[in-house]
Amino acid sequence: MKLRSVILVPFSFLFLGVFPLLAQADAEGCKDHPLFSRMPNFYIEGCEVNDFDSYEFYLGEEKIVSVEGAKTYLNFSIRDGSPVPSELQILRNHSNAAQKIGGQVVFQDPFNVHLKIVRGASEFWVHVRACDGGDCYQITSIEKKSMVQQITANVILDALNSQGFIALDIRFDTNQATIKPESKPMVDQIVAALRDNPSLNVSIEGHTDNTGTSQGNKVLSLQRAEAVVTVLVQAGIASGRLHAVGWGQEKPITDNRSEDGRAKNRRVEVVKK
Repeated sequence: MKLRSVILVPFSFLFLGVFPLLAQADAEGCKDHPLFSRMPNFYIEGCEVNDFDSYEFYLGEEKIVSVEGAKTYLNFSIRDGSPVPSELQILRNHSNAAQKIGGQVVFQDPFNVHLKIVRGASEFWVHVRACDGGDCYQITSIEKKSMVQQITANVILDALNSQGFIALDIRFDTNQATIKPESKPMVDQIVAALRDNPSLNVSIEGHTDNTGTSQGNKVLSLQRAEAVVTVLVQAGIASGRLHAVGWGQEKPITDNRSEDGRAKNRRVEVVKK
């Protein structure tokens, strides 16, 4: 009878051989950007998608535009042992792809390219950042659109009765106390909650991120709170039921190190009195 030879492979070898492959699979729930195919030999290490957020894009000569809408963030890393493209190659691939579909480059430096792409009725703004000598790159994009109003007078009243306050994402012009038009429906819901509950008195409290000076942020947050109070009074709410407070950057609700964190810290709170 012939004896069949058996090759024994150490378990540790199998484990070490398979683990890097598993570690370099796309992060769960992440997929390629709808406008761009990924660079060869890259995998998605992380991603984040928000229905509504803001992001600052550069236009050159220290000019910045803040764009709001549906936000997508993708972080790509090179697979081990793969040839590494140059940072310019990464940026040029994305700018060329954007220009082929009618997009334009609005800013570029050795590590970043900012793009504007209009497709039909949709307007996209995209920031591509190359990093670590080409080992990784990130795409942050905004599909420009207005926020869908989700806060109602009942939601505001329920939060005030159960928690004593509600934080609202009322938007203002950059470094100004002018309420943006898309936030008017939210302010209208504050009016409705106060009008339907004549015994309810509230404090309108402004908060900022940590960009700028502490004193400047305190002044700006107060001006923004006062702007909301002014609109409420103009809508028929008695001024004696309202009080404006500006906290500036003193009471963050999350980390200021990321744009997402700073956006969440820029808020207006309605506090029951």
